[in-house]
Parts: sequence; structure tokens; C-alpha cells
Amino acid sequence: MQKMKYIQLMATSQKQKHYLYFVFQMTTLGNLTPSSTVFFCCDMQERFRPAIKYFGDIISVGQRLLQGARLLGIPVIVTEQYPKGLGSTVQEIDLTGAKLVLPKTKFSMVLPEVEAALAEIPGVRSVVLFGVETHVCIQQTALELIGRGLEVHIVADATSSRSMMDRMFALEVTSRMERDYCLIFPP
Repeated sequence: MQKMKYIQLMATSQKQKHYLYFVFQMTTLGNLTPSSTVFFCCDMQERFRPAIKYFGDIISVGQRLLQGARLLGIPVIVTEQYPKGLGSTVQEIDLTGAKLVLPKTKFSMVLPEVEAALAEIPGVRSVVLFGVETHVCIQQTALELIGRGLEVHIVADATSSRSMMDRMFALEVTSRMERDYCLIFPP
């Protein structure tokens, strides 16, 4: 049996505490290896703060994810949806060391610049995806990445939408449609 390295990232929400565990080893879907993983942070912008449910909670979890990425040397790609109108990434999210921070005007994060950045990283197999909105940008990004043969790990505690119904439906549909390539955690 291979040795596994466990990293615990604690996320607190209004009602309960969640613990996110990343298991880094090379085998099957669900296991991540720092050398073959990229983190995608999607549209965590100031103008979304009043509209997105539990925005403060997802900022907190997102920041912990980025801290973990920095500690493990995992590249981070960040997008901002139309920053002229929606503002830049919230100040609580530390983008120090991000490989790429890009504006976008389409739903998916898979832009030509992102594809070029992914091509520069040898052996990328998995993407850890979080941000807003779950039923639009997160779902479209996941589907495009899956279509390119990558495994997608959506961090449910770090994604949200204006409506909880939109969020839950998007997570359920994405999980069902691409069961062999997409994990949503915590389960």
C-alpha cells in the first residue's frame, strides 16, 4: 500500500464545521497529486458579495484552499468575470503566487490563456475548482475541463450561487453527468 500524505483544511460555516481532506497519491479518480494538480479559483469578486448565499463562508474556505496550494506548490489559476463592472477578486483572497489572474467575459474559465498555461504544466491530470456561481461558471468550467480529459474536483464548501436550489441542482447534475471524471466533496 502506498503511503498517503493527508492535509486537513478546516472550513467553518454558519451551522456546522466541515473538514476537507485531500489525499495525495497517484492512483484513481479522487486521489490528487500535487505535481499533476492545478487549482482554479472562479470569480470571487466584490460585487457578488451581497448576492451570493454564504459568500463569507466560501471566501474563508477558498482562502484555506489557496494556502494549501501555496504550501504544496500547486499552481493556481484565477479568473474575474468582467472586472470593470464587477470589481476584482475580494481582498480576503490572497492571490500571492497565482500563476495566472485573468479577466473573462464568458461563463467558462477555459480561455485560450488558461489552455496555454495548462499546456506549460507537465502532467496535469486534475483540477480543483471553486468559486461562483455554481450553476453557471463552475458547471461550464467543469464540463469543458472534463471534455478535455481532465478530472475535476469541485469543492462544494467553496462554491455557491444566488439561490441554493441553483447551487444544489448544478452540483447534482454535474456529478451525475460525468460520474467518472468529476468529484464533488465533501460527499
